[in-house]
Amino acid sequence: DGIDLGGLFRFEFPERPGATLDFLSAIGSRWNISLFHYRNHGAAYGRVLCGLQVPRGEWTACREALNALGYPWWAESDNPVYPMFLGTESAGS
Repeated sequence: DGIDLGGLFRFEFPERPGATLDFLSAIGSRWNISLFHYRNHGAAYGRVLCGLQVPRGEWTACREALNALGYPWWAESDNPVYPMFLGTESAGS
């Protein structure tokens, strides 16, 4: 079924020219970026929070593309605070 599934990911981008372009090239037009927040904190890497919409059945290909990119990344969709980020669960639940 072609329903897009949303996923929230955290990345560490190297602080070098072309790092964001490399990420965008890896994602290409195959998957939709629904959220992109970059934070530079003066280190050798920048922190990125990114939402991706991936058609059902393409998660494996998406994860392989992210791994091939070589940037450290974490799927935040399983994080216990993820429902609070989305506003689907209160802090007291």
